[in-house]
Amino acid sequence: MSSIEQFGYRQELQRSLGFADLMIYGLIFMVPIAPFGIFGNVFALSGGMVALAYVIGLVAMAFSGLSYAQMARAFPMAGSVYTYAGRGIAPPVGFIAGWAILLDYLLVPALLYLVASTAMNSFVPAVPVWLWLVAFVLLNTVVNYLGIQMTARITRIMLVAELLVLAIFLVVAGIALAQGKGTAGVLTPIYDSATFSWTLVFGAASVAVLSFLGFDGISTLAEENREDARRLGRSMVAALALAAVLFVVQTWVAALLVPDRAALLAPGAQLGNAFYDLASYAGGAWLGVLCAVATAIAWGFANSLVAQAATSRLLFAMARDRQLPSFLARVDPKHKVPANATLAVAAVSLLLGVGMSLYDKGIDLLSSLVNFGAMTAFLLLHVAVVVHYVVRQRSRDWLAHLVVPVIGFAVLVLVVINASLAAQLLGFIWLGLGLLAVVVLYLMGRRPALPSEVS
Repeated sequence: MSSIEQFGYRQELQRSLGFADLMIYGLIFMVPIAPFGIFGNVFALSGGMVALAYVIGLVAMAFSGLSYAQMARAFPMAGSVYTYAGRGIAPPVGFIAGWAILLDYLLVPALLYLVASTAMNSFVPAVPVWLWLVAFVLLNTVVNYLGIQMTARITRIMLVAELLVLAIFLVVAGIALAQGKGTAGVLTPIYDSATFSWTLVFGAASVAVLSFLGFDGISTLAEENREDARRLGRSMVAALALAAVLFVVQTWVAALLVPDRAALLAPGAQLGNAFYDLASYAGGAWLGVLCAVATAIAWGFANSLVAQAATSRLLFAMARDRQLPSFLARVDPKHKVPANATLAVAAVSLLLGVGMSLYDKGIDLLSSLVNFGAMTAFLLLHVAVVVHYVVRQRSRDWLAHLVVPVIGFAVLVLVVINASLAAQLLGFIWLGLGLLAVVVLYLMGRRPALPSEVS
């Protein structure tokens, strides 16, 4: 375990998390059954090669995971890529990286609440979407405010529940395939000559990547990790690897059981319930309902719970460095959590969630923006690895400190290029606002600086 005092900070958060806690936190953030909710979109975008889209998404994230592990060793502090880019390159670059990842972290909870609330409304129409959303936000805020140990206990329970539902689906789907219900060749989910093109698959991967976002959230808990900093990086890589196996297996099996492939690939197809429809086809209506309810609870409670925790730590880290309003850096003396940041995330989630619930394509827009913000921040992460280790430390570990980040950077560029035009436009506007904020900070005499650099 590394001390943060050497970097100019006081230890304020409670160090109580071990390797297993961190890995489970990452798995819950990624949601083992995440593909249930976006299966139809990825299937349509990939021309049916949904498993291939997830494999490419894994490749993109694997290089980022390895770069995260390297920077977590060098700078074991809360703040994720904001901290790594700020200390690995320069504080102004760190601000931009933090600003970019905020587009991901601030929007993720709202997106999750909206998806879950919409799903619950479909089962209980009498309760409006906005009321479900308020209930989810209040529940998660209370749990997070009670401390990171409470959050860790809840995530363990939720992980077991999600894996149980996934196991039930896979067993029933396996039986259905054995009974001859398969609608495609066994290799079709990974390669279909009738629809294959790299542009198509990379476009689908830009959406599939959404399921992998969350492993990086582990890095925000660096100051609550009670073990060696290297264990933090290893927990990120382990969580990413386990999630990838689960994603590829479940989407591969599901793609073999799509009742009407042509209809799902047709323009204007209804994609939201695609997974639940194929689950019903495989095992009956009960399986479709089980998968839908499990998805709603996983996204609206478990996933958004850890997303709120991660976002509050990022806000805390930036506010502590005076790059966001200082009130966000307040830590509750009893529960040892960033109290005001936790409440701020809840407020933003409520406003965005309710607002987007009134917009027909609110979920699609939020999904695209979340991906763009994360990918942009990860690009700066890879640059930080090269600058810190190769340029400054004169490292000769060419594989970890040059080859991996360069390849990771190139893969992410392809994913960003193939993102939707709306995501690119709004994403670049957000980055432009971040650059403007840096200029304003300089004009006000408050240039982005880290504690060790403050005179």
